[in-house]
Amino acid sequence: MTRKLTIGSNDGYIVNQRFHYPIFNFPTCMTSPLENTRYDVAVMGGGIVGSAIAYFLLKASPGLSVCVLEPDPTYEFASALRASGGCRVQFTCPENIEMSKFSIDFIKQFEATMASHGRPAPVDWVEGGYLFIVPAQDVANLERNVAIQRAHGCVVDLLTPAELKQRFPSMRVDDLGAGALTPRDGWCDPNGLLWGFRRKAVELGAEYIQDRVVAARTDSVKVRSVVLGGGGDLSAEAFVNACGAWSGQVAALFGMPLPVSPMRRYEHYFTPGSPVERLPYVKDVARLAFRSEGQGFSGGLVDGDASRGFNFDVDHDYFERMVWPAVAHRFPAFEAARCHRTWSGLYEVNELDGNPVIGAWSGGRPNLYTVAGFSGHGMMHAPAAARGIAELIVRGRYQSLDLSRLGYDRVRRAEPYAEAGIL
Repeated sequence: MTRKLTIGSNDGYIVNQRFHYPIFNFPTCMTSPLENTRYDVAVMGGGIVGSAIAYFLLKASPGLSVCVLEPDPTYEFASALRASGGCRVQFTCPENIEMSKFSIDFIKQFEATMASHGRPAPVDWVEGGYLFIVPAQDVANLERNVAIQRAHGCVVDLLTPAELKQRFPSMRVDDLGAGALTPRDGWCDPNGLLWGFRRKAVELGAEYIQDRVVAARTDSVKVRSVVLGGGGDLSAEAFVNACGAWSGQVAALFGMPLPVSPMRRYEHYFTPGSPVERLPYVKDVARLAFRSEGQGFSGGLVDGDASRGFNFDVDHDYFERMVWPAVAHRFPAFEAARCHRTWSGLYEVNELDGNPVIGAWSGGRPNLYTVAGFSGHGMMHAPAAARGIAELIVRGRYQSLDLSRLGYDRVRRAEPYAEAGIL
């Protein structure tokens, strides 16, 4: 990756006037793009995924020139920093299981591995486990999923309702058929993960540019450069779209159809009316998901039918209306639950199948890569996805884990590759 582009006079020019990527007042704390306008790789999006990509690129090829375009160094609206930080192996697609295995091991070693200039990178990993619970009619599906996970070397305990009650006395189990507990799963601090990746990427040579892409210059075979909101062009051999909830709009600037939409979801911190034992990350088929957090609990209930759009408003009645009935039904101690705080964030939903799009723009301009559409799993899969895209860019192929089935071909053919388990 040492060749540099020469911009021709007949470049295509694609502009999307309805682009809604957030604009901020820029403090002078990042590199000006005028200092360098040519890079080997330009990563668009400097959140956890984008920063992880920069890190793995420079680990794979220390001589690369890598820039990361990020409009907001405060990460005020970054999706991962509004998330609960969960990491689990309870998937059915082999790629997702293997990405989780790598990412969890990586996160467990993160504090030491990502230490920068003698400064550790704590992420407060909690090995609290994940517990998926299902009614009787879904037991066969759960057993199938557990068999898949065990075949990949995962530790999974398949529990009967009686065993669930024994382990979690506060749980109502009379309407359950089974549960699957993965005790080595857990959660971490997304903020620590983001800044650990970012600091280490900078230490390795990545340049962070506080700006946004507003247009793309292309020819018939490749992306030549991008136009920045602050003015000027920036060229690169490869461009990576890691813009999360904004990735669909960024893709449109290049003329690339990408079915990724932003969907608002809520996270709540609440406490029960009477004591409840510490719980793993509990999830059910209705998408109730919550876990222990300090003296209380953190979680919510995802409404997959929520309208799409960049909406961060908070419906303060949502907990009482939707979450409280579900959590109080499952754990009666929450009949007198108190919600202390509610906040909103965005899922980057892949409307085709809920799985991420990882890889080059096949059938289009192959020097544009995408790592987006995780549909709520971006933080947990960021290390593995970033490692994969770095291998693809630097080596021309996947080496550690084949992610080909998560590539753009399935989008182009409109052939979903979806999870069969609980999302």
